[in-house]
Amino acid sequence: MDFLIKPVARDVLLRAVTGALTCNAEKRAARAQLDAIRRRYEQLTPREREVFQHLIAGQLNKQVAYDLGTAERTIKAHRHAIMDKLQAGSIAELARLAVALEIPPQAGN
Repeated sequence: MDFLIKPVARDVLLRAVTGALTCNAEKRAARAQLDAIRRRYEQLTPREREVFQHLIAGQLNKQVAYDLGTAERTIKAHRHAIMDKLQAGSIAELARLAVALEIPPQAGN
């Protein structure tokens, strides 16, 4: 984290070690959070993942249904399952999860 030149004052060393420990804890927490998101995403079926990409592109249910050649009711069911599995309350939350997972949106046909 830091380069220290000998001799090192005790307070400088203590600040450097404390800073390194804090940074490590933050990185570990972020990694754990991303791992939890990945585990939830892996619960999605292949079709739900496909619908997910259309939803994060901002498409409406009927647009997704048209693009995937299915009924709007089916897309609503997939959307509900996606929201439950990913523990998201909105499309904006889905988009944030997609950014974290580096999943690109799927544009319509």
